[in-house]
Amino acid sequence: MTKMIQCISPVDGRVYAERPALSLADAEAAVARARKAQSAWAARPLAERIALVQAGVKNLNALKDVIVEELAWQMGRPTRYGGEFGGVNDRTAYMSGIAAATLAPQIVEDSATFKRQITREALGVVAIIAPWNYPYLTTINTLVPALIAGNTVILKHASQTLLVGERMFEAFAAAGLPSDVFQNLFLTHDVTEALIKARAFNFVNFTGSVAGGANIERAAAGTFTGLGLELGGKDPGYVAQDADLDAAVDSLMDGAMFNAGQCCCGIERIYVHESLYDAFVEKSVAWVKALKLGNPFDATSTLGPMAHRRFAQIVRDQTAEAIKAGAKPLIDPALFPTDDGGAYLAPQILVNVNHNMRVMGEESFGPVVGIMKVASDAEAVTLMNDSPYGLTCSIWTADAERAATIGAQIETGTVFMNRCDYLDPALCWTGCKDTGRGGSLSMLGYYSVTRPKSYHLKKVTK
Repeated sequence: MTKMIQCISPVDGRVYAERPALSLADAEAAVARARKAQSAWAARPLAERIALVQAGVKNLNALKDVIVEELAWQMGRPTRYGGEFGGVNDRTAYMSGIAAATLAPQIVEDSATFKRQITREALGVVAIIAPWNYPYLTTINTLVPALIAGNTVILKHASQTLLVGERMFEAFAAAGLPSDVFQNLFLTHDVTEALIKARAFNFVNFTGSVAGGANIERAAAGTFTGLGLELGGKDPGYVAQDADLDAAVDSLMDGAMFNAGQCCCGIERIYVHESLYDAFVEKSVAWVKALKLGNPFDATSTLGPMAHRRFAQIVRDQTAEAIKAGAKPLIDPALFPTDDGGAYLAPQILVNVNHNMRVMGEESFGPVVGIMKVASDAEAVTLMNDSPYGLTCSIWTADAERAATIGAQIETGTVFMNRCDYLDPALCWTGCKDTGRGGSLSMLGYYSVTRPKSYHLKKVTK
């Protein structure tokens, strides 16, 4: 019996979309077609590959109105925010712009006697296992450099954003991308793991949970398949005594609450110098109270439902446990009457928190943030590092040298000063500890989907 993969809409709880999952045999056949198509794709001039990728993204932009509506139904983001096209376009433009220089041979010697060089060669078939929270952006991070570098790509999207892969395939196919170079497949976890175990792919990029990343590592064990794993975070913010208070409140609260807190690099814990603590908390409470939780199709809604009621329940449980252990909630849920006990969840700020509470240690991935008072940079550093994750940190200070000094002590992939919750395509997106391994974007993003190949050409025989 064919298994159906379903997207349950957080807006109204109905089955919004469903698709039949491929059997293992059908999935293997699709990968075989991708592998067969790869050499011809890699042989095409780089400029042609870039142009086709850019045309695919342009077609995706033409679908914006439909995509924004679909995203609201699939994962609850308010339509007022207009999808993910700013980031999609910026990242595509940057990665396209650096492709020629990054993929060009590194010439060691080109003399009458020898030509010695290092080239970058496509890996082969790249699998992208994408998440639902920023479904287009996270796919683009790997899709664009993988295709431009000459790989073929298999995309498996999360069930919560079931239609995203179809839209991307539609856009790229209309641009003239050759058949089988980019395929969108509906796969169950067991079929995906079976393909990895069978060395179907040359590289797998996965964005998701630590448990999911561990399953992929186990499946790939002994296959020597390259892996890129971004497995979440518990990203901290630190507000030093010389910070711009209003700017810190506005950015950190937005970083904690945007997309209902469902951001890999969202702010989940904040440490504030004691001299600014009371004022920071007061202003943060006012900021959050001004949010409106509601139907994502309502133009006045600034906060939509979480993507699934089970995700919201995790946040409710963490919050309730913290309050029972002594944390103080500062937001009255009655201010958000649309909180239905399901996917619609009122935002919350907690004080009197500590690191024994799950809400300060485990990933919440929802609209809740804990705030702690600190007496020094050293105390803030200790607390920021007291986490199994290391994706980003956000440091608020007027002194760039101070931020760099603090940042050098933080176990993290990215150090932000006076901003947060942002990806710069010119910088490598990476993490450490349980956040995973590997990197995307920047020139290093191309290195993830290519391998070095050395040429030692002796032009004479003696």
